[in-house]
Amino acid sequence: MNRIKTVIKKNAVIMKIVNVLRKFTLVAYALISFAIYFLIETFSRHSFFEVFAFMTKNPIIFSYNTFMIFTTFMIVYIIKRRLFATTVIGTIWLVLGIINGVILTFRVTPFTGTDLTLASNALSLIDAYLSMEQIVIIIVVALFVVIAIIYVWFRLPKHSLKIPYKRNLGLIIVCVAILFGFTKINVTTRILSTYFGNIAFAYEDYGFPYCFSMSIFATGIDCPNDYSDKLMKDIANSFDAEEDANSEDNEDTSVKPNIIFLQLESFCDPELIKYLKFSEDPIPNFRKLEEEYSSGFLTVPSVGAGTANTEFEIMTGMSLHYFGPGEYPYKTILKTTACESAAYSLKKLGYSTHAIHNNEASFYDRKTVFANLGYDTFTTEEYMNINAYTPMGWAKDAGLVEQITDALDSTKESDYIYTISVQGHGGYPDEPVLVNPQIGVFGCRSEEEKNSFTYYINQIHEMDAFVKKLVDELSTREEPTILVMYGDHLPTLGLEASQLVNHSLFQTEYVVWDNMGLDVVDKGVTAYQLSATILDRVGIHEGTLIKFHQNRVGTANYLADLDALQYDMLYGDKYIYNGEEPVQPTNLKMGVKQILITKVVKNDEDTVFVTGKNFTKASRVYINNEEQETSFLDSKTLKVENFKLKRGDVLKVCQISSGYGVLSTSNIYIAIKE
Repeated sequence: MNRIKTVIKKNAVIMKIVNVLRKFTLVAYALISFAIYFLIETFSRHSFFEVFAFMTKNPIIFSYNTFMIFTTFMIVYIIKRRLFATTVIGTIWLVLGIINGVILTFRVTPFTGTDLTLASNALSLIDAYLSMEQIVIIIVVALFVVIAIIYVWFRLPKHSLKIPYKRNLGLIIVCVAILFGFTKINVTTRILSTYFGNIAFAYEDYGFPYCFSMSIFATGIDCPNDYSDKLMKDIANSFDAEEDANSEDNEDTSVKPNIIFLQLESFCDPELIKYLKFSEDPIPNFRKLEEEYSSGFLTVPSVGAGTANTEFEIMTGMSLHYFGPGEYPYKTILKTTACESAAYSLKKLGYSTHAIHNNEASFYDRKTVFANLGYDTFTTEEYMNINAYTPMGWAKDAGLVEQITDALDSTKESDYIYTISVQGHGGYPDEPVLVNPQIGVFGCRSEEEKNSFTYYINQIHEMDAFVKKLVDELSTREEPTILVMYGDHLPTLGLEASQLVNHSLFQTEYVVWDNMGLDVVDKGVTAYQLSATILDRVGIHEGTLIKFHQNRVGTANYLADLDALQYDMLYGDKYIYNGEEPVQPTNLKMGVKQILITKVVKNDEDTVFVTGKNFTKASRVYINNEEQETSFLDSKTLKVENFKLKRGDVLKVCQISSGYGVLSTSNIYIAIKE
């Protein structure tokens, strides 16, 4: 009897709340939207006080994002289960905010729309950052949310649609129209931006709902107003004519040097930071190269993050400015579409093309993307025996010297090698993690900042030593070689433009070493112009955008024509290629060294030793197509315990990625002895 009374009382309370909400529904949804958005920003910023400061400092942006959430709630007016729909919509927003907050504890880049489609990256993130206990907690919470939603489906009452359906639909249309108008005004007055140089900063400046929505809906390149076959032919004629006019000045292309691009993670000249002093020069080798060889500032598309976007601009000659705000083409168009690039262009001239990265193959989905960018091979962490890692778990770069020389030695042809380093990667700890750091840092504004800069400066000091080691190695080789080195973006250390000597957060530096006696030319370039600039130095003029940049920089309509070219090449009718597909994905080979089994031995304790070549910690022994628990002993030996090997058993070694699974397979070995 008491239980029945309790249920009746609970239902009575629910009905009172329902009746109040029915009378003042729009006000109620406005308050709910405000509360949800406040919580979302709290999850993102990990601070209640920072959210309050953001709200008071940027009331228009805060109101705009609140109204965006409010608009999504308006759909409930055409649904009978209004309270259930309210619960579901509110839960979705809160879950998105929580996911963003969790992701920001592990990485610099916030949660974007493309993350929803990257299952492999999600698996890599879980494997790299979450403990088993945390995974269990997430599963339990997710089950609780699902059960709660099922419960409210049955418990919350239906709502009779007394107001005509068309009137409710009109309310939704009005709210959507206001939201679009609000957006237009904010963009026009530059309260909101449609270009995110740093997506993490954009989320902080413009709010999660706006930025997350833009990452879903504002992708790709908009069609130019005057886009047509005639426009593209006119553009093609403009740079073809310039090339013909300059043909007499072209250098001899009979010598095709090895061309190596070395992208140094978060590398910059720390002496450009006005308020910092150091116990010694952190980058003496890079600085010496700048004094002796061609160099200059490199304008990159991002700051603090966005490695993949810098390499995209350099590889393709395309500008990120024309894509969606904060978009990573690696996560969108390049997952399914082959794109003309420096690699494809050089392949036409007989080059072999290699990519090298001392991180996982699944990072930024590069294994898929690099096949669409024309690479023959891709050597990743799974194919390296890395001996040294930073305190933050990133591979140190010194081992890349061996990987680059292996790529050079793997072919008789000239080689194009794009190497992506990782040692300088954030985050940068605000507590001391280095024992007796070689470089002391002075002038920091807090102890936490000093710890972060000390860690960063000492990492790039080691990267600078790696640069010298690589140059010394290449100097001993007789092949003509060009080595282009640069930072992909500035580090995430809270820097402001006014604190830098060059007054720009979007500039790093590049230097071009060569053993060919090229003239020293110092000038600033953008990332999307760099490949064309380097290739022009050695008389290579192959590729649509390479020729375009070599002949059209500084001319009328240069940027507008670049926009049109990019649209036509990736999203349009490919008029520039006469309507044909110019390139096809390559049959990308993982690693440049073949993984081989040469011998299999078993002992009396059911232990199998597999010997061969080029094994790594990512190697797994498969017997009769079943993965075995494998111990890595060294690059020539793997061990499998508790397996009774029989005559006729089929063995192979597979390289395993946490995101992709099997990357490649060795030769097949058949056991011939009991």
